[in-house]
Amino acid sequence: MKNDPDVPKGPEDLRKEFVRGILYVHSRLNANTGETLEALSLLAALIELLHQKGLITLDELEAAKQTAGGRLAEQFEEKGLGILLQDKEEDKYAYPGSVKIDCASRIHLCRAACCRLAFALSKQDVQEGIVKWDLEKPYLIARGKDNYCTHIEQGPMTCSIWDKRPVPCRAFDCRRDGRIWVDFEKQIPHPDLARSDWPGCVKHEDAPGAPAPGPKREPLNVISTKIGEEVIPL
Repeated sequence: MKNDPDVPKGPEDLRKEFVRGILYVHSRLNANTGETLEALSLLAALIELLHQKGLITLDELEAAKQTAGGRLAEQFEEKGLGILLQDKEEDKYAYPGSVKIDCASRIHLCRAACCRLAFALSKQDVQEGIVKWDLEKPYLIARGKDNYCTHIEQGPMTCSIWDKRPVPCRAFDCRRDGRIWVDFEKQIPHPDLARSDWPGCVKHEDAPGAPAPGPKREPLNVISTKIGEEVIPL
């Protein structure tokens, strides 16, 4: 093993391996960009010819595009293609809307259910390099086999990166989430919280005992609107 020329021998070898990997990624991105441009040029030419000949109208084209786009988006989501990033970038350290909830008095009931929800990280999170993301589904928050965020400390059920937590963690308000609480004020948790397939098994709806919403903020979406709505509505 020590004499294997393919095994990196030190920091410089590791750097070279890393550079080779980056060069390969960049070369593939460049090739894909060229192929995409060629395909788009051909598609634009075909649409223009069909429209000029009166075979399709722009309204018909737009309707067909919406239908096909929705179908393709579902296929991409099912196959885990593409990357997810928060569409509206906010500085998490300057975020003004952190929700104040007495989690300590309720953690034995909800078992930190909010830490089982999936959401996309921001560029700030990724570049900071502290919040872990799912290698198979970039850049969703990393979760373990139990679906809990990898940053949760299972014993006390506390966050190990609290001061560095992403905006969705700061903004999420469980009081209005019917997947977690049947009645927040009466401290009645949803009976399906113990299920391994939660929250997918529960339809999202406002909890009956939820307080009235505060001032409306623009929602944080990810690149895929559908995923943004289903994963963690804010």
